[in-house]
Amino acid sequence: MVSIPSEGGVERSLLSWLDGVGWETHGLDGGRGAGVLDDAYERSPHEVIYWNLLAEQVVALNEDVTEDNVEKFISSLKRDLDAENLMDGNRGFHRLLTKGKTFSVQRDNGSTETVYVDLIDYENPENNRLHAVNQFSVSRETTIRPDVSLFVNGIPLVTMELKSLAQDNDWHDAVSDLKDYEEDLSRLFIPGLFNIAADTMELRYGAVGVPKEFYEPWNDAPPEYETDNGMKQAVKALCNPATILDLLKNFVFYERRAGGDAKIIPRYMQYYAVDAILHRVREGVHKRGLVWHTQGSGKSFTMLYAAENLLSRPDVARNPQVFIIVDTDKLNSQMRDQLANLNLEQWTEAESIDHLQELIEEGGSQLVLTTIHKFENVEPDSQGNDEVVVMSDEAHRFMEADLGSRLDAALPDCTHFGFTGTPVREGERHEDRNTFREFSPEGEDYLHRYSVKQGIDDGLILPVYFTLRHEMEWDIDEAGLDEEFEQEFRGMTTDEKREAIRENVTATTLAEIEPRVEKAVEEIDRHYDEQVSPNGWKGMVVTPSRRSAAMYGERLVDRRGEDEIEVLYTPTNDDPDLIEQFHTDSEERDQIIKEFKQDENPKLLVVHNMLLTGFDAPILKTMYLDRNLKNHNLMQAIARTNRPAEGKENGEIVDFQGVFENIDEALDYDAETKAYAARDKDELYDDLVDQLETVKNIFDGIPQNDTQEAAYEAVERVSTHPERRQFKQGFRRLQNLYEAVAPDGRLVSEGIQRDYKWLSRIHVAFKRTTAGDDSPEEDMREKTREIISKNVEITEIKDDFPTYKLGEEYLEDVEGLDNPGVKASQIAHATREHLHPRENQNPRYKRLSERVTDIVERWQGNEMSDPEAVEALKSVEEQVLAVEDEAEEQGMDDAEFAIYTYLTEETPEAIDSDDQAEAIAEEIVSEFRERVDRSYEGWETNQQTISTVLRILLDVVAKEHGLGHLITENDEFEDTIRTYLIQNHG
Repeated sequence: MVSIPSEGGVERSLLSWLDGVGWETHGLDGGRGAGVLDDAYERSPHEVIYWNLLAEQVVALNEDVTEDNVEKFISSLKRDLDAENLMDGNRGFHRLLTKGKTFSVQRDNGSTETVYVDLIDYENPENNRLHAVNQFSVSRETTIRPDVSLFVNGIPLVTMELKSLAQDNDWHDAVSDLKDYEEDLSRLFIPGLFNIAADTMELRYGAVGVPKEFYEPWNDAPPEYETDNGMKQAVKALCNPATILDLLKNFVFYERRAGGDAKIIPRYMQYYAVDAILHRVREGVHKRGLVWHTQGSGKSFTMLYAAENLLSRPDVARNPQVFIIVDTDKLNSQMRDQLANLNLEQWTEAESIDHLQELIEEGGSQLVLTTIHKFENVEPDSQGNDEVVVMSDEAHRFMEADLGSRLDAALPDCTHFGFTGTPVREGERHEDRNTFREFSPEGEDYLHRYSVKQGIDDGLILPVYFTLRHEMEWDIDEAGLDEEFEQEFRGMTTDEKREAIRENVTATTLAEIEPRVEKAVEEIDRHYDEQVSPNGWKGMVVTPSRRSAAMYGERLVDRRGEDEIEVLYTPTNDDPDLIEQFHTDSEERDQIIKEFKQDENPKLLVVHNMLLTGFDAPILKTMYLDRNLKNHNLMQAIARTNRPAEGKENGEIVDFQGVFENIDEALDYDAETKAYAARDKDELYDDLVDQLETVKNIFDGIPQNDTQEAAYEAVERVSTHPERRQFKQGFRRLQNLYEAVAPDGRLVSEGIQRDYKWLSRIHVAFKRTTAGDDSPEEDMREKTREIISKNVEITEIKDDFPTYKLGEEYLEDVEGLDNPGVKASQIAHATREHLHPRENQNPRYKRLSERVTDIVERWQGNEMSDPEAVEALKSVEEQVLAVEDEAEEQGMDDAEFAIYTYLTEETPEAIDSDDQAEAIAEEIVSEFRERVDRSYEGWETNQQTISTVLRILLDVVAKEHGLGHLITENDEFEDTIRTYLIQNHG
């Protein structure tokens, strides 16, 4: 028998992988695995922890907790799940999970002692109970049922939502569901470590509470978990019990932010780099190591995770002193602010050379933050701790100005790790700067590497494309030039004149020639208006001198206005007026940079010797490069434009110096780094052509014209699997590529614009019929919007593909459509849109929603024809409308009718008659309105509400009607009735 790939298949595969790495797994047979634990440990559906299991484990792991006092401990722990804010609750519960919970114990002599009770055994992991189950259902004010959950000692640490590409859903949809779960039932996530969103092909993980953009891949693994199946490898490498417990215990930060605290867990390259550092320190064989991670991968947090682990793990070092060394005051300030906002406890900042000398001599076990420059006058052999670990940020600059030698002299017996995204290899002579020779033991290039290619593949950074603009037409008066040159230098010999030319006619000199600056500014102004500004991005002009920066600034201000332009360089006291006009102090520069990173002026920054390192602004798309940079300096510049942002397909460099004319000479790195650091923009155009062809092929055989028939046929084709998914994903990438390339004459001459306009029109129609967007063109970015508005009759599309709210008239109007594929899409969408917010308002809605899902899956899986799907969906839709009609006919409000329906249809054997069910429903709702205070925010989830509803049910159902068994024998009864009351607002 052939079975269609589904979420259930993804679920079973994932459970089998978890079973293989040490989890006790339930649900492999396709049944509801959580039900096994629910029965074994008598969990109520509204509870998120298996309290009876946890009680057993707490007694087993702690000698001070016994069968006699464990219930008191568990009751106390339950209160720790009550939190107004998810992140506050998560932060507090994480401390309990890692540090233990205080508990007052009565001793035999009558005294009371406060002890710490461990919930998890980290030193002996085999003492913990590890469960992986599917379909863990929790019902409070609403009901959620994640696909797979991981429990340690009954505590939910990982929640997974899975999708099937074969059913037209992907991991993006899974993240959306997880975010809804966190909003609807935050109590489940208060103990949580992270969530997982996965589909048939890909997996993403994110800390509890993080936005969607922070769900990231796990694309590396130790040898024992390596496999060609990337998703299987990710599950085994990330979710094996040892890694889960290690992450929980040693790799969680909470960062204070203006909009609320954020939970931070490591990316895979950070985790494995720290592991390599800890292993090297623990082994003690080598005293050096280079961590080569590309710009944008989070080296600062890698250092902080390493520092925290070094200071807290006696198995690595007994009592270490850890230094983080940066090379500028700005980076020092950034790291200091970062430390102040994290939950690190043992750290200080060296405030001066003398203070640093004192800290080194004392050798206290803590993290010390300092700049390399403070080592300038530190005495040699000052090391007061024999376990010193140094981590140098931007290690490619560590060797400059002989400050590295001062550090080596002050800390002669330290273990020293260098961190860089741009190592230097200037030569093989000893006097040449060479990051690899400085930090790597013989025979080792690096301790850990994360490459530019990996960063692009993972989506942490974007590809950067370059355009050459270095060749300009010069109209030179050669005779006049010769005459003036001879007049100025008439006292020199020919050789002296040649020497003067070699010394003075440099790239900087040319960059300060007015006609050249005028031409470059004209090009920058045009390019920015046409290719950068329309999509809301910003630009940076990089110049070789302060004079050239001022010249660029003057002319750009003339063209664009002073609000859009800021010029940044270091001022001096005797600057000429040209340069002085753009003087700024440190505070002004900080404010300019802050405003630049936001969606406001300035739009363009002109800089000299500023912001080429350590400057992260995702809004920066394009760099206009008029400075000759090479190697690590060029890599740093490239990295300024490659930070991801919503809708940003790539970074861009417009090269006025010819730096990229020969990329092999400009970048002295390995072939992979050269290939991925920056690419010719023609490659981007080629990508667009290929992607356009891919999307067009979906509509093979359909006339590419503006007729209603062609549009109908095209929308029908992409309304079902697999074309639906291909079109959604393919057009999104096509849109980004088109905007990255446009304007370009080839778009018109090669017919690309024409094809793209037709596909854009189909996309608008597709979104209206399948997603219900009233104005999908509002979601399309600026260039696309302009093309559509000029070239497409939007009103015609709206007439062809109407979207109706569910109602009696809809069944009549939808009959006007003669395309069954489009008709089925519209009915399915409208019915789902109507049902989704009502699923927890009435049991019939839930059943009908499940029927719609089943019909759509069978239709998209080709088990049901278009006309059959239409008829089946119309039947469901009529039943949806009938629910409201019946409630009105019976004279009941929504809450009463929901409870009545539940009693008569879900528990008919428990009641005497429909009249009794109606009376019970009416009395419950009446008591609810009278006794439950609904005047304050959060009343729905308040414990007082939950307790009051239970008392109402006991009074009405048990006392008045003698049906107490409904409550005692049906675990879901209380939660279900409470859900109907709350969802219908009483």
